[in-house]
Amino acid sequence: MYSIKRLFSLTIGCYTCLSAISLAGMGYCFGQSGSQSQETKIETLAEGLGFPEGPIALADGSVLVVEMQFGNLTKIGKNGSKTVIAKLGGGPNGAAMGPDGAVYVCNNGGLQWSVRNGVTFPGEAAKDYKGGYIQRVDLQTGNITTLYSECEGRKLSAPNDIVFDAQGGMWISDQGKYFSTHKEHGSIYYAKTDGSFICRQAEKLETPNGIRLSADGKSLYYAETNTGRLFSYQINTPGEIDTSTKKLVIGLPGQQMFDSFALDEEGNLCVATLLNGGISIVSKDGKLLRHIPTQDILTTSICFGGNQQKTAYITLGGAGKLISIPWNKAGLKLNFLTY
Repeated sequence: MYSIKRLFSLTIGCYTCLSAISLAGMGYCFGQSGSQSQETKIETLAEGLGFPEGPIALADGSVLVVEMQFGNLTKIGKNGSKTVIAKLGGGPNGAAMGPDGAVYVCNNGGLQWSVRNGVTFPGEAAKDYKGGYIQRVDLQTGNITTLYSECEGRKLSAPNDIVFDAQGGMWISDQGKYFSTHKEHGSIYYAKTDGSFICRQAEKLETPNGIRLSADGKSLYYAETNTGRLFSYQINTPGEIDTSTKKLVIGLPGQQMFDSFALDEEGNLCVATLLNGGISIVSKDGKLLRHIPTQDILTTSICFGGNQQKTAYITLGGAGKLISIPWNKAGLKLNFLTY
């Protein structure tokens, strides 16, 4: 998740302007129309969350989320109950189920927070920020292990999102960090789950956020928040991208920015979109198919689960909610998740 406070100052200039834009855009449907965007049924599953991100749908109908503001990994039950599985500290940002049944978390190291007109906004680096890190959480015991805090002598800045390949390795986006006087560049890493190996695969990137793999595992996608663009790389061998193959998939016009995303069974990218709050559905050949509004300008992430993978679970950071929406296509099943 990008530093929204900084994002707003860069793109709009003042919160008064943002309020006017966001109120006008709450029900705005960008792009081509579709039956789903016109008849969206939103169900609120949980409220009062501390800027939720990184949803993981489980076989029993519950959903795991990280609470970036509160520093928790939390389980949302089918009845809306909230159970803290682990207190991670810092700023847990993205999460994924690993090959060993543990949850692996990208932690950005912490942010400053503010609330305006009932909307929670993340800001610059927390005053006690010392760097980002990758954590492993044992779901049975709640035990937390820090696997990585640096790569080749350089500290991790703000690990953001994570996806596992079929070999059990982790692709990780590091968004970089904003400070009052400067910012750190973003990177993409590949790492093993046992803490023995991490390597930098791309660097000097502009706010890389969501990161996912194509169904065949041959392409790596990532979202660039600040520019509202999606890119792809070809994967040569497991854990290695060819940086010369970097390709722009799509760039959105105006004041729209990308957060995390998921793929459906047809390879469409369903991207959480900021400011024009909702899910932008982009075909693999780069066409914007439709936009499904969620009524939160800080719509942060999405995953699929439920019967036949046809339920979208979406986190609304500004409102502190987890919602679900029936989906007309099945989601692409992630490696190492059982339903």
